[in-house]
This record gives sequence, structure tokens and C-alpha cells, in this order.
Amino acid sequence: MRTSLGAMLAAARIEGDGAGYTITGEWMQGRTTYGGLSAALCLAGTLAAHADLPPLRSAQIAFIGPAGGDVTARSRVLRQGKSMTYTEADLRQGEALATRCVFAFGSGRESAIGIDRFPMPAVPAPDACEPLWRKRTPLSFLQQFDARVGFGGRPGDGTGNGDIAYWFRLREPAGIPSAVRLLALADTPPPAVMPMFNTFAPISTATWQIEVLDTGASGEGWHLIRSTAETGANGYTSQTMGMWDEQGRPVLAGRQMVALFG
Repeated sequence: MRTSLGAMLAAARIEGDGAGYTITGEWMQGRTTYGGLSAALCLAGTLAAHADLPPLRSAQIAFIGPAGGDVTARSRVLRQGKSMTYTEADLRQGEALATRCVFAFGSGRESAIGIDRFPMPAVPAPDACEPLWRKRTPLSFLQQFDARVGFGGRPGDGTGNGDIAYWFRLREPAGIPSAVRLLALADTPPPAVMPMFNTFAPISTATWQIEVLDTGASGEGWHLIRSTAETGANGYTSQTMGMWDEQGRPVLAGRQMVALFG
């Protein structure tokens, strides 16, 4: 039986400046926790420690070391202004630092500017797309998600060009704050260069930056995530990312630096 993210949050050990969580094996990515979960737990711990925060606007995330089992997410306010609040959160296993996040929360206000130049790429609806994994999922944490291929090939099939778009859906979305759900979902795709490999190769995301484009997004249901490699050399790739809901509304924008071992 899978342990859902909602169940993990419900079992949290709430502490003054954050929370303790138990990460079970089905959320692992090799020897460490799936990065989207690490970021989501940092945000969940922040929300537990600091009441009445404005909506999440952006996050800078560094995946510093491995983590699994019992972990703690501790948070502190860096600055609280009239419209923006900045917080820092660390995910640790014992004393070992695994993930560090800086979150920016901001209240909305009226503006003369209204721009939307971030259209969803043209892909078939999820039900018209093939499953991403032909057999079993290659990593434990992927069992938490449904996945369909929009375009760009599959990891390890040697057909890619560094531009992928996959549909993803969290299988058990209940009991999760919306912003936490978005972070848990948004890191799901493999690096954009993975379909360029002829076999699976180890990877490790080093840093991840996201911007929340729709603070009212729930993170429930299908979301299209596009990742496009801009550079790839010397064992690293830099990629841009975008996420849209099934209605085509932009939800997140981001970029990642990923270490490649193949």
C-alpha cells in the first residue's frame, strides 16, 4: 500500500519552527527522496510554522544531499514587508542538510499590466496520449503519479531532441495544501535530455527555481509539464520548464540545473 503525500502530512510531528515527517520507500529516487517531495515538505513545514502567509510567488531550491526516513523541515522568516514575505526552509535527516529552499510569498494587487505570453504547447488531451511507462515505472516515487507522453519521446529510447512535454497527475491529491501539491507535481518529469540517451542514465537535479503564475491553481487533475534543454555539456544540462492545467492555463514557470552521469 502506497503512503500518499496527504497521509504523510497528516502524520507530521509539528514543531515550533517546522515539522517532522517520515519519508517512506515508495517516495525514493534511488538513494534519496524525490526532489519534488523534498521541496513540498519544506513548503509544508513553512506553512505549518508561519500562519497567514500570502500566496506563494516563487521558490529557489538547492538539492544538497540525500534524505529519507525521518526528516525535519524547519523554517524561519528572512524578511516580512508590506506585500512580500521571504522565508528560508531546510530539510534535514538528523544533522545532515538535504534541501534548502527560499520561498517568496506575496499579496496580489491591482496593476495596469496584464500579459500572458506563455501558451501551452499543442498536444493531444491526456486520454489521447500513450502512457509514459510501457511496463513498470523505473523509480519508486513515480508510482504516485499517472503519466502520459505529449511529445518528445521516452527516457532512454534515443529518439529525443531535448524538448519534452508530458502529462502528469497526482494519484492521491487529497489532504494537501494547493501550493504544496503544485511543488510535488512540478518536478516529476525526467530531464529533457533523457530521451536522447539510448538507455537510462543516472541524473541528479542540483538546483530548481520556480515562479507561480496562478496562485489559485489547485494542482489537482492533469497538468502538462514541458521541459526544454538549453545547454548540455561536461556532465550538466540547463533547462527551462513550464506547467499548464488541462484547460491550458499557465500555472508555473521554472528552470533547473541537472547533473548527468552518462
